[in-house]
Amino acid sequence: MTDSAASDAAASLIAELIAHGVRDLVLSPGSRSQALALAAVHAADTGALRVHVRIDERVAGFTALGLSRETGVPTAVLCTSGTAVANLLPATMEAFHSGIPLLLLTADRPPELRGVGANQATVQPGMFAAWVRAELDAPVPDADAPDAWAGLGAQSVAVALGADAERGVPGVAGPVHLNLPSREPLSGTAAEVPLVPGPTPRIDAQEAFILERGPRTVVIAGADAGPIAEEIAHAGSWPLIAEIVSGARFGRQIVHGYRELLRRDELGGRVERAVVLGHPTLSREVTALLSNAAVEVVAVRHGGEELNLNHRTRAVASVAVAEGAADREWLGAWLGVSAQLAVDLSEHAPDQDGLASTHFAARRDAVKAELDAVRRPLDRALLVDSVWRATWPHDRLMFGSSRLVRVADGVLGGKKVPVHANRGLAGIDGTIATATGIALASQASGTPGITRVLLGDLAFLHDVGALLLPPDEPEPRLQVIVGNDGGGTIFDGLEVAGSAAKADLDRAFYTPHAVRLEQLAIAYGWEYRRVTTRTALDQVLTSPFGGRQLIEVPLPR
Repeated sequence: MTDSAASDAAASLIAELIAHGVRDLVLSPGSRSQALALAAVHAADTGALRVHVRIDERVAGFTALGLSRETGVPTAVLCTSGTAVANLLPATMEAFHSGIPLLLLTADRPPELRGVGANQATVQPGMFAAWVRAELDAPVPDADAPDAWAGLGAQSVAVALGADAERGVPGVAGPVHLNLPSREPLSGTAAEVPLVPGPTPRIDAQEAFILERGPRTVVIAGADAGPIAEEIAHAGSWPLIAEIVSGARFGRQIVHGYRELLRRDELGGRVERAVVLGHPTLSREVTALLSNAAVEVVAVRHGGEELNLNHRTRAVASVAVAEGAADREWLGAWLGVSAQLAVDLSEHAPDQDGLASTHFAARRDAVKAELDAVRRPLDRALLVDSVWRATWPHDRLMFGSSRLVRVADGVLGGKKVPVHANRGLAGIDGTIATATGIALASQASGTPGITRVLLGDLAFLHDVGALLLPPDEPEPRLQVIVGNDGGGTIFDGLEVAGSAAKADLDRAFYTPHAVRLEQLAIAYGWEYRRVTTRTALDQVLTSPFGGRQLIEVPLPR
């Protein structure tokens, strides 16, 4: 033993996490967590761990969520006791519902200082009970129990990746809570513990449910479905209904205008089976289909709750397609109509003959058409189309839960782009922090690419604290693109827009503002650009840059 049992236990726990594949830890400063923080920083100094410091625990939680989203490996988030712990709740809830592995390391007072009015002490055990796959109020390390935290690292990583646990869906990743109490002295010289990075941990492969041919089938790819959804649709020769946040909107089976086609009796009304991957959240038509008791629904387990809207859905760990002949007539019926509904927002090619004409009127009209194209103002559809066109497989794209994601879902075509979105609960909180974590993880190995986050102004303001990054940490290549219409116009499409008085609608829902985004960018050290035309936006998105950029796009209310 050294002069601090807390330091020895912390050093051993951090080493154990590293040995079981944890590569990133996000910490917020605090007194009670000092031994763990120092152990993490020491590991970072040796290169065995990447440590990211955030002063706001809510930002820290979502940053960790983004790191885990991108890597699929549990990220640890560390904080002190008291209200600091409660600020991890939003990210924990999203991780649970999205099936994202996350390790919550919360420092705490020892049992004798709980419930007696001690400073910064509250009821931490059970705080995340409904949203974690497992939780443990660890014993206090002392001279009689120097190895009080031994084994917790291995256990928590396994459970976070879907091992048998107290709660949640078996085989699905999620958050784990380790509540770690300690007594004074809260830090000291820790014993030297070997730091040996272990192999990257992964969720064990699950036995696949075989999808027999025969029923008229559609494949529905919701948030986080990933490329496997396209593979299943291709193997079965079935129509692919892929939300823009699925990461599966590519390939020959994509259905354009899927909402309209689901409403048609000759297509949506004839569906006999729906195979669901990911978490669909963006359309009422998909929800209606999955709620239909007459439709056989096979849903691959995804988040902490099984999808079962029609109360007869079969939950499976994975799927594969049986051998057999494809129903070409069924697929052809969908794709034939789908092609007519594809949206093309590209600019027309220049009239080269007109521009070169010696006839004044012809040349004038051609020049005017070119100037109109250059000056074409941005609307929501053009904004999402420009961002989509500028983003490629080596990039990352994060959608906020704003009006823009629904516009994107309605107009964007197919492209194999890594897409992220916090659609487990579809909250607007933590969008920038999550995107920052995604950027840091995707760029950690030196790979090229930019992470773009597309969101509305209220989602941006809700997470503005995530713009603050430490000057001594690697700067991510990150573009935050804000469609700013001065308030929450997403409510235009909800019932309240037709039932509330205009003044009440403005005050309680639209919440108009006059925030100067440029001043925020300057304060936090971000490059700022304001663009109003598609040409200008295309230039900004494709110009080389290597840091953090805030792009504001004013939009009409």
